[in-house]
Amino acid sequence: MKMNEQTIEKMKKMKLYGMYHSFKHVLESSALNNLTTDELLAQLIDSEWDDRNNRAVERSLRNARFRYKASVEAIDFSSNRGLDQNQVHRLAECLFIKQSQNVIITGSTGTGKSFLASAIGNQACRLGYKVYYANTLRLLAQLKMAKADGSAFKELAKIERMDLLILDDFGIQPFDAQARMLLMEIIEDRHGRKSTLFAGQVPINAWHDIIGDDTMADAILDRVIHDAQQIELKGESLRKRRKVTQELN
Repeated sequence: MKMNEQTIEKMKKMKLYGMYHSFKHVLESSALNNLTTDELLAQLIDSEWDDRNNRAVERSLRNARFRYKASVEAIDFSSNRGLDQNQVHRLAECLFIKQSQNVIITGSTGTGKSFLASAIGNQACRLGYKVYYANTLRLLAQLKMAKADGSAFKELAKIERMDLLILDDFGIQPFDAQARMLLMEIIEDRHGRKSTLFAGQVPINAWHDIIGDDTMADAILDRVIHDAQQIELKGESLRKRRKVTQELN
């Protein structure tokens, strides 16, 4: 028994938390004698694997900084939203990330663009992909500041490493010259190698004017739209609908 206690303590000190909890449970439930050596070893390794995977997912979700704690299961597939359930479930498989494709979600205020983007990003994290969620205006403002203090290269390199970059509220205001250049750097670094999800109110046919500078806009759109999967959300604001429902209740 003393040997088992020492083993448990060593597992804890080595940060083998999955093994630690599993072996402790086996001892406390007196199940040790009912397991063969192979079965015990398999159980301990499986527990450690699951624990590390769960902690990695939690860390990934935390680092992604999603706007909503959203999941695919919680998406509203009401018929008047123009949302194809099969398309969303295909996106949730994240094959588009393996294929380095982009996704564009557009729709008016309150139709659930950010929630849908967060749900897809959440699923990507759970499948082991590195995801970064950002409000487009704030991200570009941060990068402008980074340009000023010389840390922009490091920040852009971090963005480039992400398997999926989610740019929310894209095009909410026209891009100035510096923002255009930063956007071009981000898109160029990711083109054909990583996936970017754009979510915003502005319809795609108005992006050219929002980006500004014909040559730059053409270059950006050519890299973004060519192989992008597109979702256009319709219907009334979900926030307004929920408020009315709450008032009625």
